[in-house]
Amino acid sequence: MSQDYMKERPIVPLVLSMSVPMVLSMLVNSLYNIVDSYFVAQISEDAMTALSLVYPLQNLLTAVSVGFGVGINAVTAFFLGAGKSRQADEAVSSGLILNAFHGVLLMIGCTLVMPHFLRAFTDDAVIIDYGVRYSNIVFAFSVIVSVGISFEKIFQAVGQVKVAMISMLAGCITNIILDPIFIFGLGFIPAMGIEGAALATGLGQAVTLVIYLAAFAKISLPVHFSLKAAKPDPAICRRLYAVGIPAALNLAMSSLLITALNGILSVYSQLYVLILGVYYKLQTFIYLTANGIVQGIRPLVGYNYGAGRSDRVKSIFRVSLTFSLVIMAVGTLLCFIMPQQLISLFSENAETIREGARALRIISCGFIVSSVSVIVSGTFEGLGKGLPSLIISLIRYLAIIPVAFVLSRLTGPTGVWHAFWVIELTAAVISALLYFFSGHNTASRDTAKNRPSGI
Repeated sequence: MSQDYMKERPIVPLVLSMSVPMVLSMLVNSLYNIVDSYFVAQISEDAMTALSLVYPLQNLLTAVSVGFGVGINAVTAFFLGAGKSRQADEAVSSGLILNAFHGVLLMIGCTLVMPHFLRAFTDDAVIIDYGVRYSNIVFAFSVIVSVGISFEKIFQAVGQVKVAMISMLAGCITNIILDPIFIFGLGFIPAMGIEGAALATGLGQAVTLVIYLAAFAKISLPVHFSLKAAKPDPAICRRLYAVGIPAALNLAMSSLLITALNGILSVYSQLYVLILGVYYKLQTFIYLTANGIVQGIRPLVGYNYGAGRSDRVKSIFRVSLTFSLVIMAVGTLLCFIMPQQLISLFSENAETIREGARALRIISCGFIVSSVSVIVSGTFEGLGKGLPSLIISLIRYLAIIPVAFVLSRLTGPTGVWHAFWVIELTAAVISALLYFFSGHNTASRDTAKNRPSGI
């Protein structure tokens, strides 16, 4: 199957054809996240607070799986663009085995640490019980999550974004249907409460993986899996981890951020921990949509860079940035027009709704400028340049912690909300500088052998 359209098709329709399916799937994924939390909130505010506290470790699993998947995606796309099919097969085969192993380690580690992790933020026995019951089931599906995400990135790398979209949609819809049935019961199915929410999530992820496996077996692809190709090749593994580790750290840092902010906010009230958790559920609707664009362009950037078409890389960057700016503008508008309605999806408490609406309006001031750092970071990952992407994420996810701490001591919990837009503005400026100062390197038409060793 020829991938030449990636370096020949006009940029705007090419980016749309690769990104729109991923944006749609991410929108549904965001909706699933929101619906999942909506039904859990019907159990009680304690259950919703438990989900907010579990989220950082749940996000860690996703971060490691997606981050290493980005490595598989970038390396595979690069080798395909350079016409090296054998190395592309090795990247796919080794990547799948390695990410499955990551899933096993995370399943064991997260399950063991969860009770202690929850007690670091609350001494409420009900919240801790909810959190442990939910996480025990969710983390049992860790390997399924890791392997499924690996296939998602492989299909994206070869331009089969519709397969990724259909698989993700099927999993999300499965979860949305099963959530109320498993949580509240229906017919012969007993009400399982918060365990039902976790089981619905896991089964949705399993459905996604089954569709990926079926598609991988039936569709003619330019890459193949084999145990022979999966035999560890030190050079291939170095390339996978050179991109995968920074990408995983980029995503995992959000877990560290949420954990730190939970610690800062819990000093004032569990109400603010709940609001932060609700915000992170709602912001997925915006940032996962923007991430759909990033996922769409990443293989395009890698393929064109591998093929020596860096002029197209620049055009892809400009087009994707424009699309992201539009998405973020819509998100900002929604948070300013209807913040109370958004918060009330997860709580009927008047104080929670009032304070949550205030938080949404303040935090959303940083949405539009964050487009710059999101697209620049994704472009660097596509180029196989994990370090500058990591620097951007260090600013967005670590620098905010001391800023939030200082501002909270000056203005209370509101200072935490202001820290978001302050850091997003700072990250946007630094991202723009990193991109333009690396312009000479990314504009180079050097052959693959002269490119950075990271890919």
